[in-house]
Amino acid sequence: MSTQKTIQKLLVANRGEIAARVMRTAHRLGIATVALFSDPDADAPHVQLADEAVRLPGAAPSDTYLRADLVIAAAQATGADAVHPGYGFLSENAGFARDCAAAGLTFVGPTPEAIASMGSKLEAKALMEAAGVPVLPGATVTDETDLSVEADRIGFPVLVKAAFGGGGRGMRIVHDADSLREAVDGARREAASAFGDGTVFLERYVVDPRHVEVQILGDTHGDVVHLFERECSIQRRYQKIVEESPSPAVDDALRAELGAAAVAAGKAIGYTGAGTVEFVLDQDGRFFFLEVNTRLQVEHPVTELVTGLDLVEQQLRVAEGAPLPPEVTGATITGHAIEVRLYAEDVAAGFLPATGTLHSFAIPAGAGIRVDTGFVDGSVVSPHYDPMLAKVIAHGPTRTDAARALARALATARIHGVTTNRDLLVGILREPEFLAGGTDTGYLTRHDPAALSAPAGGLARHAAAAALAAQASNRASARVLAAVPSGWRNVGGAPQRVAYTVGDTEIEVSYRYRRGALDVEVDGARLGTAVVATAGPEAVVLEVDGVRRRYSVVRAGGTSYVDGPDGSVALAEVPRFADPNAFAAAGSLLAPMPGGVVRVLAEAGAEVTAGQPLVVLEAMKMEHTVAAPVDGVVSEIHVAQGDQVDTGQVLAVVEEVAAEATAG
Repeated sequence: MSTQKTIQKLLVANRGEIAARVMRTAHRLGIATVALFSDPDADAPHVQLADEAVRLPGAAPSDTYLRADLVIAAAQATGADAVHPGYGFLSENAGFARDCAAAGLTFVGPTPEAIASMGSKLEAKALMEAAGVPVLPGATVTDETDLSVEADRIGFPVLVKAAFGGGGRGMRIVHDADSLREAVDGARREAASAFGDGTVFLERYVVDPRHVEVQILGDTHGDVVHLFERECSIQRRYQKIVEESPSPAVDDALRAELGAAAVAAGKAIGYTGAGTVEFVLDQDGRFFFLEVNTRLQVEHPVTELVTGLDLVEQQLRVAEGAPLPPEVTGATITGHAIEVRLYAEDVAAGFLPATGTLHSFAIPAGAGIRVDTGFVDGSVVSPHYDPMLAKVIAHGPTRTDAARALARALATARIHGVTTNRDLLVGILREPEFLAGGTDTGYLTRHDPAALSAPAGGLARHAAAAALAAQASNRASARVLAAVPSGWRNVGGAPQRVAYTVGDTEIEVSYRYRRGALDVEVDGARLGTAVVATAGPEAVVLEVDGVRRRYSVVRAGGTSYVDGPDGSVALAEVPRFADPNAFAAAGSLLAPMPGGVVRVLAEAGAEVTAGQPLVVLEAMKMEHTVAAPVDGVVSEIHVAQGDQVDTGQVLAVVEEVAAEATAG
C-alpha cells in the first residue's frame, strides 16, 4: 500500500517548453514551482513562469541540467518537496531518482528499479520476452560471437544497435555478411564514445516499418492501463518530427493487442506514472517490442487531446499516491490529433541546426490548435540545447481535418530570424501519401525533404514585395519632399534595382513607376501582365494578372521576412558593394553551423586526402564532420578542441596538391 501525500512545491528539472508545460499544470493544481536555468536561459519564458528560479552556472548541459547534485541542492535551497524531470537530461537516470529519494524528495516518475531495468536494451528485451511481449530475434555480440552464424539465424538485413543509449548513435544497418564485421566494430567505437559502453547487439531489421507506441499509466496500487497508441513513423536521423493518435494503420482488434502487450510490459517492471512502450509494426501487421521510455514523451499532447486527459496532472497525482481515477481507467478516443516538431534547422543543408534571434515568433493558436513552446519574440536560439522551438498540435473530428488545420496554422505563422523546418512540415501535411495514411519510417526516403520544402511558386512575388517595402521605408524616412509618392520621378529614368539571396539562389528585382503605374521585373522577367501595388514599409499589396495578394514584410539585420498567402520567405539583401574582408582564402574550411569543436583530427603540415575528416563540431546534440575538400596539405588550423565557433568561421586551410605530371 502507498501513503497519500501532498506535493506543495515542485522543482522542474528541465528547461524550455516541457518545463513551462509542467509548470502550467502544477499552477492549475495549486502547486508552487521552481525553475532551473543555465546562463543562456536566464531570461527564458520557463524562468519567468516559475514562482522561484535557481541559476546553474555555465552553458553546457554537463555543467548545468545534467548535474544531479546541483538540481537536488536547488530543491533543498527552495524548500521544494518534489522533482519533475520532464524528458531528456536526467529523466531516465535511475541514480538521480535514487538520489531524490535519499534527499527526501518525491521523484515524479517510475521507481529507480523500473528505470534501471529499461536502461539496457538487452535486459529490456529479455524481460519483455519473459512477459510474453513479442520481440525481434537478436543476439548479444561478444568477442566469442560468430557473427555470420548469428546473422544467418536472425536473417538479413540486420541492425547493429548499442545496448545503452539511442538517437541513432551506435547503430548500423547491414545487408550482407561481407560488411557485418566492419559495422559491428564501428558501432562499438561510436557507442563507447557516446555512451561510455561499447556493448552492441544484433537484431532483425524491419524494412520501413511503422513506429507505433502505446501510452501507459501505472499507479502505486498495482494498476497499469494503456491510453491507446500514437504513430511516430515520420522521422529524420532516427528522430520523430510528426506524431499522431490514433494510428491510421491500427484497427480496434490490433489496438487491443498492442494495449494488452503494453500493459503486460508495464506490469512486468512494476511501472508507476506515465511511460511509453514502443513497437515496430511490419507491413503484415505484426508488432514487435522496441523499448520502454520511462518518462513523459515529447509527443504526449496528441494523447491528451484525443482522451481529454492531462498526463502531467496524472503523473503528479500518482506521485502523491492516488489511485488511477475512472476518467483514466475508462478513457476513450475522440477525434484525431497530429503533432509536429518545429525545429531550428536547415532542411536543404541536411538538417543542420540553426541558431540566431527570433525577431518574430507567433504561431496562431485557437480552436483545435495547441502550441507548446519555450520561445517568444526576441528569444535567442543557442547552440547548447536541442533545436526544437515548439510543438504544434491540431485536434479535429477526423485525421484530414486535423492535418488541414495544422498545415494552415504553420503556414500562417510568423517565424523570423532563424531557419526552421516549417516548410517541410507543411509539405508533409499536405502531401497525398501522408493524407492517405502512408506513414512509415521510409517516408522521407521516398519523398525528398527539399522537394517537400520547396516554395509554393511565389518567390518572385515575395522578392518584389521585399523590394517595394524597402523602397517605401526609405521614402517614409526621407527628410525632403516627404509628400511625393514613393518612386515618383519628374523625368523617367532607369529602373531601381536590388538583389537578394534565398539560400544559394540570387534573385534580382528591378522596378520603376511610370505615369502612376508600376513595372516590376524579377530576374529579367516581367511580373505579370499588369501589376498594381500598394506599398508600405510593413505591408505590400500586389495585384498580378488580376489576383490580389497581401504580403507583410519585416526587415531585420539586412534580411526581409516576407509572409503571404503563398508562403513565407527570408530574403537577404545583397550589398551593392562587396566587403573586401568577407572573402576567405582559397582552400578554407568554413564552419557550416555554430557549435563547439569536439575533435581536431589533423595538424598543420599534415598531408590529407579528399573526404578525410579534419574537424568535428557539435551543436544541439548533433555532430557534424568537416572534411578535406581536396587532396592536399593542411597549411593552417584555426581552432582547438573546446572552442566555440560561428557559422562561416574559418576552421582550417587546405592547400591543394597538383597532380604530378607523368612522363610519356
